[in-house]
Amino acid sequence: MNLFRLAGDMTHLASVLVLLLKIHTIKSCAGISLKTQELYAIVFATRYLDIFTDFISFYNTIMKLIFLGSSFSIVWYMRHHKIVRRSYNKGQDTFRHFFLILPCLLLALLINEKFSFKEVMWTFSVYLEAVAILPQLVLLQRTRNIDNLTGQYVFLLGAYRGLYILNWIYRYFTEPGYVHWIPWISGLIQTLLYGDFFYYYFDSWKNNKRLQLPA
Repeated sequence: MNLFRLAGDMTHLASVLVLLLKIHTIKSCAGISLKTQELYAIVFATRYLDIFTDFISFYNTIMKLIFLGSSFSIVWYMRHHKIVRRSYNKGQDTFRHFFLILPCLLLALLINEKFSFKEVMWTFSVYLEAVAILPQLVLLQRTRNIDNLTGQYVFLLGAYRGLYILNWIYRYFTEPGYVHWIPWISGLIQTLLYGDFFYYYFDSWKNNKRLQLPA
Protein backbone atom coordinates (compact mmCIF):
# COMPACT_ATOMS: atom_id res chain seq x y z
CA MET A 1 0.00 0.00 0.00
CA ASN A 2 1.23 3.51 -0.83
CA LEU A 3 -0.25 6.99 -0.95
CA PHE A 4 -1.20 6.78 -4.64
CA ARG A 5 -2.95 3.41 -4.19
CA LEU A 6 -4.83 4.64 -1.13
CA ALA A 7 -5.84 7.87 -2.88
CA GLY A 8 -7.01 5.84 -5.89
CA ASP A 9 -9.10 3.54 -3.72
CA MET A 10 -10.65 6.46 -1.83
CA THR A 11 -11.40 8.30 -5.08
CA HIS A 12 -13.05 5.18 -6.48
CA LEU A 13 -15.06 4.82 -3.30
CA ALA A 14 -16.02 8.51 -3.47
CA SER A 15 -17.35 8.03 -7.03
CA VAL A 16 -19.63 5.25 -5.81
CA LEU A 17 -20.81 7.32 -2.85
CA VAL A 18 -21.60 10.28 -5.14
CA LEU A 19 -23.70 8.05 -7.38
CA LEU A 20 -25.49 6.45 -4.44
CA LEU A 21 -26.11 9.93 -3.01
CA LYS A 22 -27.73 10.96 -6.27
CA ILE A 23 -29.92 7.86 -6.37
CA HIS A 24 -30.93 7.74 -2.69
CA THR A 25 -31.31 11.48 -2.01
CA ILE A 26 -32.69 12.82 -5.28
CA LYS A 27 -34.34 9.52 -6.26
CA SER A 28 -33.00 10.02 -9.76
CA CYS A 29 -30.61 8.26 -12.11
CA ALA A 30 -30.95 10.82 -14.90
CA GLY A 31 -27.77 11.02 -16.95
CA ILE A 32 -26.48 7.68 -15.62
CA SER A 33 -25.94 4.81 -18.03
CA LEU A 34 -27.43 1.51 -16.89
CA LYS A 35 -25.26 -0.17 -19.53
CA THR A 36 -22.09 1.06 -17.84
CA GLN A 37 -23.38 0.06 -14.40
CA GLU A 38 -24.14 -3.46 -15.65
CA LEU A 39 -20.63 -3.72 -17.08
CA TYR A 40 -19.13 -2.64 -13.76
CA ALA A 41 -21.22 -5.26 -11.95
CA ILE A 42 -19.75 -7.89 -14.28
CA VAL A 43 -16.25 -6.46 -13.74
CA PHE A 44 -16.44 -6.78 -9.95
CA ALA A 45 -18.21 -10.16 -10.02
CA THR A 46 -15.46 -11.70 -12.18
CA ARG A 47 -12.56 -9.89 -10.49
CA TYR A 48 -13.42 -10.81 -6.92
CA LEU A 49 -14.02 -14.54 -7.31
CA ASP A 50 -11.31 -15.06 -4.70
CA ILE A 51 -13.11 -13.11 -1.98
CA PHE A 52 -14.06 -16.21 0.01
CA THR A 53 -10.97 -18.30 -0.76
CA ASP A 54 -7.92 -15.99 -0.59
CA PHE A 55 -7.69 -13.62 2.36
CA ILE A 56 -5.30 -10.73 1.74
CA SER A 57 -6.30 -8.22 4.39
CA PHE A 58 -9.36 -6.90 6.19
CA TYR A 59 -9.11 -3.68 4.17
CA ASN A 60 -8.98 -5.61 0.89
CA THR A 61 -12.01 -7.75 1.78
CA ILE A 62 -14.10 -4.77 2.89
CA MET A 63 -13.34 -2.83 -0.31
CA LYS A 64 -14.28 -5.84 -2.43
CA LEU A 65 -17.58 -6.25 -0.59
CA ILE A 66 -18.34 -2.53 -0.95
CA PHE A 67 -17.77 -2.49 -4.71
CA LEU A 68 -19.67 -5.74 -5.26
CA GLY A 69 -22.63 -4.66 -3.15
CA SER A 70 -22.81 -1.11 -4.50
CA SER A 71 -22.55 -2.11 -8.17
CA PHE A 72 -25.39 -4.63 -7.97
CA SER A 73 -27.54 -2.34 -5.82
CA ILE A 74 -27.16 0.49 -8.34
CA VAL A 75 -28.26 -1.82 -11.16
CA TRP A 76 -31.22 -2.97 -9.06
CA TYR A 77 -32.28 0.61 -8.29
CA MET A 78 -32.10 1.64 -11.94
CA ARG A 79 -34.03 -1.40 -13.10
CA HIS A 80 -36.60 -1.99 -10.35
CA HIS A 81 -37.02 0.92 -7.91
CA LYS A 82 -40.45 2.33 -8.63
CA ILE A 83 -39.30 5.98 -8.49
CA VAL A 84 -35.65 5.85 -9.59
CA ARG A 85 -36.31 3.77 -12.70
CA ARG A 86 -38.69 6.43 -14.05
CA SER A 87 -35.79 8.88 -14.43
CA TYR A 88 -33.70 6.45 -16.48
CA ASN A 89 -33.52 7.58 -20.10
CA LYS A 90 -33.55 4.27 -21.93
CA GLY A 91 -34.07 5.98 -25.28
CA GLN A 92 -30.66 7.66 -25.14
CA ASP A 93 -28.72 4.90 -23.37
CA THR A 94 -28.55 2.71 -26.47
CA PHE A 95 -24.87 1.70 -26.59
CA ARG A 96 -24.75 -2.04 -27.33
CA HIS A 97 -22.63 -2.85 -24.31
CA PHE A 98 -22.85 -6.62 -24.64
CA PHE A 99 -20.72 -6.33 -27.78
CA LEU A 100 -17.86 -5.29 -25.48
CA ILE A 101 -18.07 -8.44 -23.37
CA LEU A 102 -17.22 -11.15 -25.91
CA PRO A 103 -14.10 -9.43 -27.36
CA CYS A 104 -12.79 -8.82 -23.82
CA LEU A 105 -13.40 -12.46 -22.90
CA LEU A 106 -11.69 -13.75 -26.04
CA LEU A 107 -8.74 -11.42 -25.42
CA ALA A 108 -8.49 -12.68 -21.84
CA LEU A 109 -8.41 -16.28 -23.08
CA LEU A 110 -5.61 -15.41 -25.50
CA ILE A 111 -3.55 -12.93 -23.46
CA ASN A 112 -3.22 -13.60 -19.75
CA GLU A 113 -0.47 -14.09 -17.19
CA LYS A 114 -1.63 -17.61 -16.27
CA PHE A 115 -4.20 -19.84 -17.97
CA SER A 116 -6.48 -20.71 -15.06
CA PHE A 117 -10.15 -19.97 -14.49
CA LYS A 118 -9.67 -17.27 -11.83
CA GLU A 119 -6.75 -15.67 -13.67
CA VAL A 120 -8.64 -15.54 -16.98
CA MET A 121 -11.67 -14.04 -15.22
CA TRP A 122 -9.46 -11.48 -13.49
CA THR A 123 -7.85 -10.56 -16.81
CA PHE A 124 -11.29 -10.35 -18.45
CA SER A 125 -12.39 -7.92 -15.71
CA VAL A 126 -9.35 -5.73 -16.38
CA TYR A 127 -10.05 -5.59 -20.11
CA LEU A 128 -13.76 -4.95 -19.57
CA GLU A 129 -13.17 -2.20 -17.01
CA ALA A 130 -11.00 -0.38 -19.55
CA VAL A 131 -14.00 0.10 -21.87
CA ALA A 132 -16.94 -0.05 -19.41
CA ILE A 133 -17.18 3.76 -19.29
CA LEU A 134 -17.95 4.02 -23.03
CA PRO A 135 -21.78 3.77 -22.72
CA GLN A 136 -21.68 6.47 -20.03
CA LEU A 137 -19.57 8.83 -22.13
CA VAL A 138 -21.82 8.30 -25.16
CA LEU A 139 -24.89 9.02 -23.04
CA LEU A 140 -23.33 12.25 -21.73
CA GLN A 141 -22.66 13.37 -25.29
CA ARG A 142 -26.30 12.78 -26.17
CA THR A 143 -27.79 14.50 -23.11
CA ARG A 144 -25.40 17.47 -23.46
CA ASN A 145 -26.42 19.18 -20.18
CA ILE A 146 -24.83 17.25 -17.29
CA ASP A 147 -25.86 17.79 -13.67
CA ASN A 148 -23.18 18.34 -11.01
CA LEU A 149 -23.42 14.94 -9.32
CA THR A 150 -23.18 13.04 -12.60
CA GLY A 151 -20.20 15.13 -13.67
CA GLN A 152 -18.48 14.56 -10.32
CA TYR A 153 -19.17 10.83 -10.52
CA VAL A 154 -17.52 10.46 -13.93
CA PHE A 155 -14.63 12.76 -12.96
CA LEU A 156 -13.90 10.72 -9.83
CA LEU A 157 -13.95 7.49 -11.85
CA GLY A 158 -11.37 8.91 -14.23
CA ALA A 159 -9.27 10.33 -11.40
CA TYR A 160 -9.24 6.93 -9.67
CA ARG A 161 -7.66 5.31 -12.70
CA GLY A 162 -5.16 8.15 -13.09
CA LEU A 163 -4.06 7.72 -9.47
CA TYR A 164 -3.66 3.99 -10.01
CA ILE A 165 -1.28 4.71 -12.89
CA LEU A 166 0.81 6.83 -10.50
CA ASN A 167 0.68 3.90 -8.07
CA TRP A 168 2.04 1.56 -10.75
CA ILE A 169 4.82 3.99 -11.64
CA TYR A 170 5.77 4.32 -7.97
CA ARG A 171 5.82 0.54 -7.48
CA TYR A 172 7.86 0.04 -10.66
CA PHE A 173 10.66 2.19 -9.25
CA THR A 174 10.44 0.94 -5.67
CA GLU A 175 9.68 -2.80 -6.06
CA PRO A 176 12.24 -4.89 -7.97
CA GLY A 177 10.64 -7.03 -10.66
CA TYR A 178 7.27 -5.28 -10.51
CA VAL A 179 6.03 -5.55 -14.11
CA HIS A 180 2.39 -6.19 -15.07
CA TRP A 181 1.74 -5.19 -18.67
CA ILE A 182 -1.93 -6.25 -18.84
CA PRO A 183 -3.31 -3.85 -16.18
CA TRP A 184 -0.85 -1.15 -17.21
CA ILE A 185 -1.90 -1.03 -20.86
CA SER A 186 -5.59 -1.49 -20.01
CA GLY A 187 -5.41 1.27 -17.39
CA LEU A 188 -3.73 3.64 -19.84
CA ILE A 189 -6.43 3.00 -22.46
CA GLN A 190 -9.12 3.54 -19.83
CA THR A 191 -7.58 6.86 -18.75
CA LEU A 192 -7.24 8.07 -22.34
CA LEU A 193 -10.97 7.49 -22.88
CA TYR A 194 -11.61 10.16 -20.23
CA GLY A 195 -9.42 12.73 -22.00
CA ASP A 196 -12.22 14.58 -23.77
CA PHE A 197 -14.41 14.57 -20.66
CA PHE A 198 -11.59 15.91 -18.46
CA TYR A 199 -10.98 18.79 -20.88
CA TYR A 200 -14.61 19.95 -20.82
CA TYR A 201 -14.96 19.26 -17.08
CA PHE A 202 -12.04 21.56 -16.21
CA ASP A 203 -13.19 24.11 -18.79
CA SER A 204 -16.64 24.29 -17.16
CA TRP A 205 -15.05 24.54 -13.70
CA LYS A 206 -12.63 27.28 -14.78
CA ASN A 207 -15.34 29.36 -16.46
CA ASN A 208 -18.01 28.56 -13.86
CA LYS A 209 -20.47 27.24 -16.42
CA ARG A 210 -22.59 24.12 -16.80
CA LEU A 211 -20.76 21.07 -18.05
CA GLN A 212 -21.57 20.17 -21.65
CA LEU A 213 -19.97 17.67 -24.01
CA PRO A 214 -19.99 18.20 -27.77
CA ALA A 215 -22.33 15.93 -29.72
